[in-house]
Amino acid sequence: MKDSITFTNQLTFFQKLRSFDYTLLTCIMLIGIIGILSMYSTDGGEILYHTKNHTLRFCIFFTMMIIISFINIRIWHNLSYIFYFVTLLLLVWASFYGITASGSQRWINLYFINLQPSELMKIAIIACFAKYYHRAQIQNVSKITNILVPIIVLILPTFLVISQPDLGTSILIALSGIIVLWLSGVNIKYFFYSFILFIISAPFIISFLKPYQKLRILTFFDPDKDPLGAGYQIIQSKIAVGSGGLTGKGFLKGTQGYLEFLPEKHTDFIFTLYSEEFGFLGSLILLILYAILIFRVIRIGSLSRSFFSKIFCYGFGSAIFLYIAVNMSMVLGLLPIVGSPLPIMSYGGSSMLATMIGFGIVMSSKIYSREQIS
Repeated sequence: MKDSITFTNQLTFFQKLRSFDYTLLTCIMLIGIIGILSMYSTDGGEILYHTKNHTLRFCIFFTMMIIISFINIRIWHNLSYIFYFVTLLLLVWASFYGITASGSQRWINLYFINLQPSELMKIAIIACFAKYYHRAQIQNVSKITNILVPIIVLILPTFLVISQPDLGTSILIALSGIIVLWLSGVNIKYFFYSFILFIISAPFIISFLKPYQKLRILTFFDPDKDPLGAGYQIIQSKIAVGSGGLTGKGFLKGTQGYLEFLPEKHTDFIFTLYSEEFGFLGSLILLILYAILIFRVIRIGSLSRSFFSKIFCYGFGSAIFLYIAVNMSMVLGLLPIVGSPLPIMSYGGSSMLATMIGFGIVMSSKIYSREQIS
């Protein structure tokens, strides 16, 4: 224990630099560049609003990620509960005094960015659970008290986000927390009972959904029922992806995007625009980059001595996979349309900020992989 503390404290700046996972950094940079080029395409081949903002945010938050990486993982462990409670307070503030747009009250005006606290909660809940189960003895993980407390901690932000309303993000926050519960070793029977309870209560849950949320679910099953209304987005998205073929139509040559058939092409549907221009092969390259990125995050967790680092890396890596799977399934018509940005690529400052904070903590786990946390 003392040897590991002495070791990490004696690391020089250049030793810490050499400890970076440069494969992970390269993947983040390449996906970031692809995202910037995609924004350039959404702006019609000009450096306009979306391109400028996305490039600036990526550069700032990437630099912030590097700075976060140098902070000892012990500090992130100690701040995890504070991170969660501050984010929870921001959610409460957004629910009562936040900016309203498109019928949702999700954002807080910080002048330099409209912060969406629900995006930060995706990371905060993983860090909070990682600390909680780091302190719990493995043989006591499945005790009812060690399950009820995390469930309450998870329900609070989930219902706050639902009330904004933002069903998609609330589902992703809930799933992120459930993933960490699974990874922490909670008995499988609790997941089985919860699944049965969810199936039984599903009709009652659906009755509380907003009309537009119910319409999205119905549109998922039959998008052609309202091709010029609720089904328009998904129909145009599938046309764009299919028209890309094997090699795509070429950079800046995507007709669905350029002729404005594709709504929200810079945010949740950025993969559709990219797929139309670069086709199956381009999409495959992007998927490989994401796969390598997730593998490196999981790898860092497996090499870390502290249980906190392991759980955070495993949870964050699984969450990134979940966000990618949900976004791509959504634009391909395999899931109902929900607000799920594609990590690093989609336009949105809060999403980029939260993702880079997560990668910063992962990189801190790599630099301080020999650190043991009591």
